[in-house]
Amino acid sequence: MDGTTLPEVIAAPALSGTDEAFDVVVIGFGISGGSAALEAARAGAKVLLLERAAIHGGTSSMSGGAFYLGGGTAVQQATGHDDSVEEMVKYLTAVSRDPDEEKIRAYCEGSVEHFTWLEALGFEFERSFLDRKAVIQPGTEGLMYTGNEKVWPFLDQAVPAPRGHKVPVAGDTEGTKLVMDLLRDRLADEGVEVRYETGANALVTDEAGTVVGVQWRRFAETGLVRAGSVIIAAGGFVMNKDMVARFTPNLAEKPFVLGSTYDDGLGIRLGQSAGGATAFMEEAFITAPFYPPSSLVKGIVVNKDGQRFVAEDSYHARTSGFVMEQRDHAAYLIVDSEHIEHPDFPLAPFIDGWETIEEMEAGLGLPPGSLAATLATYNEHAARGEDPDFHKQPEWLAPQDKGPWGAFDLTLGKALYAGFTMGGLVTDVDGQVRREDGSVITGLYAAGACASNIAQDAKGYATGTQLGEGSFFGRRAGRHAAARAVTLGA
Repeated sequence: MDGTTLPEVIAAPALSGTDEAFDVVVIGFGISGGSAALEAARAGAKVLLLERAAIHGGTSSMSGGAFYLGGGTAVQQATGHDDSVEEMVKYLTAVSRDPDEEKIRAYCEGSVEHFTWLEALGFEFERSFLDRKAVIQPGTEGLMYTGNEKVWPFLDQAVPAPRGHKVPVAGDTEGTKLVMDLLRDRLADEGVEVRYETGANALVTDEAGTVVGVQWRRFAETGLVRAGSVIIAAGGFVMNKDMVARFTPNLAEKPFVLGSTYDDGLGIRLGQSAGGATAFMEEAFITAPFYPPSSLVKGIVVNKDGQRFVAEDSYHARTSGFVMEQRDHAAYLIVDSEHIEHPDFPLAPFIDGWETIEEMEAGLGLPPGSLAATLATYNEHAARGEDPDFHKQPEWLAPQDKGPWGAFDLTLGKALYAGFTMGGLVTDVDGQVRREDGSVITGLYAAGACASNIAQDAKGYATGTQLGEGSFFGRRAGRHAAARAVTLGA
């Protein structure tokens, strides 16, 4: 038995009249599970929330505290950034590999209301804008560009607008921890029962395939719970070496991955055990940002043939996605002496500097004359503020013609790449898990990283999408699950 084995499914007769019963059982207390449980409780359901860890938060607490929201939020309006539902729909459709139009529209149309719901947890996004290129927002400004909105071809397909809403706490993860703590408090207000160090390891189904309960485990103790509806919100599979090897082998080559201990794919496999279909399991977010400092964006990125292959002003995961497609997953950032700066925390290591392009070609093992030709073409057009090959935007164009030249290594295994999985259970807009034939599994829902929603393509990903869609679709699943369960109990 390996990490891809599906859990057993328990037949409904195993449930007895003495087993505990809840309207909704939620598996996993990250942002999606917490949001689902809160909405279910507010809809009148009796809710049980199971969490394998000893504390709430899951992988959500490891994120940068940004939520991808738009359509005219209070922060967008306060900082003078026009946005609309339609432009947000156009953008998310453009960056999706296989856009789910119903989910994208629901997310965009509900974005402003979701913004209000988040603030009602007990905090307020700062009404301010960070006007520079950053990977993780270092301060407390409430808004910044976190995707490819200003990158070709997307800027021609939708009017650009910043949609990365940062929780007003400085630091890499403190903002999301604040939200998770507030979510914990609101759940307590609603009387939601949370059981830590308790995980679900099997679903209970009846003869029709309807999910009617879960089996739980807490250390050596196990038991059954009857449920009107079950919501799986147990994270992705980045910590499951067998699933990673099968679906996203590039993640196995990196120094570290972005996930908690319990991102082992169990939630996905629970859904599959009941007949749930999966999608985008081969898609992984993998990145090693070479900025900040932003001056490095004015350099050029080339492969082992000395050729450019991506616009360097792309969101860092988009650039990294294209690196993964190059021979040997190899690439180099080339910057001249006028624009080179060394990052405080370099993820792409500095290789060396060379007095001439010919010496650099030899030092990097590039074909003779290849980089010289690439630079000559780039510099000629950049001097005119143009990039006909990759449409890098004028603000990031500058001839790289002042020697000496330096190179940073973006190669997988050399640069410090990090990543997480993006595939999961197929769901409808309300989080109901679907079978391969498209039918829904009655009583079973999924949300967050174990579900496949709008975050499906690493090249089109924007920081804040997982927190945004996880909480948004978690809420929808909670409301729908509660309505179904309460109706059954009436």
